[in-house]
Order: sequence, then structure tokens, then C-alpha cells
Amino acid sequence: MRRTVYNEDHEAFRETIRAFIEAEVVPVYDQWLEAGQAPREFYYKLGELGVFGIEVPEEFGGAGEESFKFQAVVSEECARAGVSFGGSSVHTGLCLPYVTAYATDEQKKRWLPGFVSGVTMFAIAMTEPGTGSDLAGMKTSAKLSEDGTHYVLNGAKTFITGGVHADRVIVCARTAPATAEDRRAGISLFVVDTKSPGYTVGRKLDKLGLKTSDTAELAFSDVEVPVEDLLGEEGKGFSYLGQNLPQERLAIAMGAYAQAAAAIRFAQAYVQDRTVFGKTVASFQNTKFELAACKAEVDAAEAVVDRALDAHDRHELSAADAASAKLFCTEVAARVIDRCLQLHGGYGYMNEYPIARLYADNRVNRIYGGTSEVMKSIIAKSMGL
Repeated sequence: MRRTVYNEDHEAFRETIRAFIEAEVVPVYDQWLEAGQAPREFYYKLGELGVFGIEVPEEFGGAGEESFKFQAVVSEECARAGVSFGGSSVHTGLCLPYVTAYATDEQKKRWLPGFVSGVTMFAIAMTEPGTGSDLAGMKTSAKLSEDGTHYVLNGAKTFITGGVHADRVIVCARTAPATAEDRRAGISLFVVDTKSPGYTVGRKLDKLGLKTSDTAELAFSDVEVPVEDLLGEEGKGFSYLGQNLPQERLAIAMGAYAQAAAAIRFAQAYVQDRTVFGKTVASFQNTKFELAACKAEVDAAEAVVDRALDAHDRHELSAADAASAKLFCTEVAARVIDRCLQLHGGYGYMNEYPIARLYADNRVNRIYGGTSEVMKSIIAKSMGL
């Protein structure tokens, strides 16, 4: 079926991104995998291409687009080529909505031009050791100084994507203790300069997949954060996080669908080329049935993603809608990628093949942004259960 979710502008952008990936990423991607991260200089190229500024208002150097579909195109094209843009997806997909929604005009003038160019890379620090999905259980604190000029930040965060290269990190911290009535109370957001004394980037985490995405532990020891870098209102951080979660989960669903579609593409090319017992693997009935079943599942995931993208652009994507899309698409991708790897035989287990990297990269989709179990809880609550 013909997709109607994209228009001519999206498709022209797709051609640009595809050509950029072929020229700037594919030839050096093995080097990125070996290094465990994309080089910092690569983000300047993304800035020059305009990828970081698509949804940034024109007065701050961006294109002023409101549609999230351009980011969807980037996800699809990266998956198609079996590559990634490192930790930059957090920069645009997770961090930008907070800045555009809650920053003052003065803050936007300070931060967004660098954001667009890639000179100032953003990350967001929510998760803490021992808390996982329980964000209300965070212990990182930010206490206002006696003279009221700055906050003193103390604590630690983990699993921070983009944490190694980040120049500014949106840190979630407690400015007041939780109350018996509301564990979510007292959380605020700060845009922290990573060059601040007392700010430490710990070890770069060695992950199962997403090898080119720099993921780190962060620590804060009496880090002084100017009051001018408080994002939004003090104490409203948890509500801010909740408002952006549907987009984050849509992005994960979208990425999972794109990975599954790419897995079919890789498997089909492999089985049509690979010969066993004097016949191509594609000629066996089992191969045809397996790929046909995979395609049917991916077609369904595509429909879910496209509907969610349209709803998001209309500002109608609810938390339950996003949870449902994430749950369905990530589970589909897990099944499809596993079956496509199986069709590769032993070669599917080799990291030199894109299907092996997809298999490892895909696994986290059912964990971050809220686990599948959390998604089920959200959906069940929306059903009145």
C-alpha cells in the first residue's frame, strides 16, 4: 500500500539524508564501531546539513518546522543503511522539546544557535543508579544558595545517551523533598554546563548494542548551576517529563519499525544471493513463508507508526496511544529481526553483517523510554483497569 504519511518535502529530505549517509557515514562506520562512538566532528556536519535545526524556530537559526516526520525520515534512512548518527537522536528528539517548550526567550537566544550548529550538543539525565523507570525515586538534589544566585547540584545519573560528547545536559534533580501525598513533587530541570567544576563524566558504558552511541555515567559534586539555567518553573519538572514522554515513545516505536523493515531488506538480499544444496536459500518454501510472515507484521507496524505520526502532528497523540505504539512496534521488531537473523544462518551471528548489529541494537527498545511492562500498565490504566 502507498504510504500517505509523507509529502514531497519529506521525500526530498529523504533523498538528501540518504545521499549524506552513503557519503559521510557508511565508509567510516566500522571505525565508529571500533571507537565505540561517533566522532564529535560528525555533529558539526549534521548541523551544517540542517538536521538539528528542523524544528527550531527561525528566529533562533532553525527551519521552523513543527512536524516530527522529518526525524522519522532520519530514523528510517539510518536503519535502511544499517547505521546510526550516534547519540544525536537524543539531542533533537528528547532535548529540543524541553528547550522550545519551557526555556525563556533569553535562554533560547543563548542555547539554540549552538544547538542548531552542533557546537552545543545536548543530552538529558533522568535515570539514576537503582531507580530505573521510577523517576520519582530520584535522589540527585539541587539546593538554592543562600544568596539566591545559584543552585548546588549533587548526585549521580546513569545510562545517559550522548553523555560523553554533551556540552549541556538537562538534569532532573530534587529542589524539594517528595511529600507523602505526592512522590513526584519537588523535581526541577536544569540545563547544566558540562564544563562546570564538580561535573564529572564517569566511564563510557559498554553496551550490548548501540555501539556508536556514547552512553555514560555522570556525577555532580557541589556543581554550581546559575539560577538563569533553571528550565521552566521550580518543582514542575516531573510534569514536564510526562508531557514529552509520548514523543519519546513514538520515536522508539518509529525506530523499531524502521529496524524491522531494514531487517527484511537485509534478509531478502542475503537469501537471494546465498546458495545451499545447489539452490538459493530464497527458493525454499520455508524462506518464502518466513519473509512473508515478517512482511505482514512490518506492514502492520508501519500502519501503527503512520497513524501515530499523524496524531502527533495534530497534537492528539495521548500517553496511552504512544505506549500502545511503542509496545506493539518494539515487540514486532524483536520477532522480525530474530527471524531474519535465523535466515542468515551462522553469518547472522557475525557482527560484520548488519543483521547482527540490528539484533543487538533492537533489544533496548523494550527497555528504555519505559519498559514493555510499564507500557502495558499505561494502556491498562487507560482502559479503566
